[in-house]
Amino acid sequence: MNALFLRTLAIVPWLLVAGCNESTDATVKVTRPNKDPYPSTYVVPDNKTFAILHANILTGDGAELRNTDLLISDGKIAARGTNLDLDDSVLRIDATGKWVTPGLIDVHSHMGVYSAPGTDNHSDGNEMTSPVTAQVLAEHSVWPGDPQFEKALAGGVTTVQILPGSGNLIGGRGVTLKNIPSTTVQGMKFPGAPYSLKMACGENPKRVYGSRNTLPSTRMGNMAGYRAAWIEAADYKKSWDDYISDSAAGEDVDAPARNLRLETLEGVLDGDIRIHNHCYKADEMAQMIDMSKEFDYEIAAFHHAVEAYKAAPLLAENGICGVMWADWWGFKQEAFDMVRENIALVDYAQACAVIHSDDPIQIQRLNQEIAKAMSAGNRMGLDISPAKAFRWGTYNAAKSLGLEDQIGSIAPGKNADIVLWTQHPLSIYSHASKVWIDGALRFDRNDATVQPTSDFNLGIIKAGAVRP
Repeated sequence: MNALFLRTLAIVPWLLVAGCNESTDATVKVTRPNKDPYPSTYVVPDNKTFAILHANILTGDGAELRNTDLLISDGKIAARGTNLDLDDSVLRIDATGKWVTPGLIDVHSHMGVYSAPGTDNHSDGNEMTSPVTAQVLAEHSVWPGDPQFEKALAGGVTTVQILPGSGNLIGGRGVTLKNIPSTTVQGMKFPGAPYSLKMACGENPKRVYGSRNTLPSTRMGNMAGYRAAWIEAADYKKSWDDYISDSAAGEDVDAPARNLRLETLEGVLDGDIRIHNHCYKADEMAQMIDMSKEFDYEIAAFHHAVEAYKAAPLLAENGICGVMWADWWGFKQEAFDMVRENIALVDYAQACAVIHSDDPIQIQRLNQEIAKAMSAGNRMGLDISPAKAFRWGTYNAAKSLGLEDQIGSIAPGKNADIVLWTQHPLSIYSHASKVWIDGALRFDRNDATVQPTSDFNLGIIKAGAVRP
């Protein structure tokens, strides 16, 4: 070794390991490329064990409990019951006469990718350069400083799925975030949450690409575009399956060339990435289900789903969530055949009904949107209780994300994502009083020091404070 190399080893000792200690293990495991190259850096903060006492609780999975205590420790719900045996060191919060729920979950948001203020330089949700852009990741557009996040937190929203827009047939990967302040999107990412893939039926992609005189310009063009993408993805998956199999058998074979677009689609075929499909019409939902069976993948949810009430038994049969508004309709042709009982009817068919916002204002009052949908169902005689309705923004939403084992209900062992409300959570007069995420107090309506705000807002707040 020459003197320069020896000096380099002294400065960068890993070179000695990497360059000089070659492995003698002939059975090196051959794997696919890293499936999560931008991992979460979120860590549950240290927080004091505390108890919420004498609360009325909507558990999020369909039950209502009166005068019940919760014990929170190490970011988890440690116990739930009455007259819990508490150590003297436990901080106690008296919630007599007040209501507690799980944190709300919005599975369809564009916060961070269509940030406020809504200027062109903040328009980062649609990569409309090709009908299939499965290679893009919404998290690479998310601006953590978007002031919309804090407004949603004040409305009791603790988890959000950020999706690309719906201009493409396949728009890219969505990401699930904890609604906490962070300098980086990695600091907000829900650890271990499955990626999603945003697909879009109907008017949007055919309008975008029809105006460019390219496929798709019709609904049959939409279907042809999806199928072509899945055929290509199936071939790519086989090339990697064959490579790993041949390598394991000791054959000297070259790895397939990486393709970011096909890696995402392969992830769907492998069951690692969940399909969240913008789809308004019942007939198109049926076609998308047929296509999923043709290429052997599963659909997690149809979003917007204005006609889900027509396809509710089909959704239940296939284990697909309908992600819906309470009463939005009529803003384009495919949104006209709507009924206000949509969510209630999907629930009645024993399918997975979910409320969503797709809007930075509506996300601030998801509790009221649940109440509207519940009232519509009750007016037609379905007898939906508040405890049952609240599942639409909690447990069922978590199920669509593949996270129902961690969030979405108040039960021992679950993450302590909890909201204390000023009144019954389905009252139009109710506000989130305190919001905890993983047991850490993230918002307190009565304490300005626990009301996070982005750097963007600081000048506005200061200016408002000195105004006469």
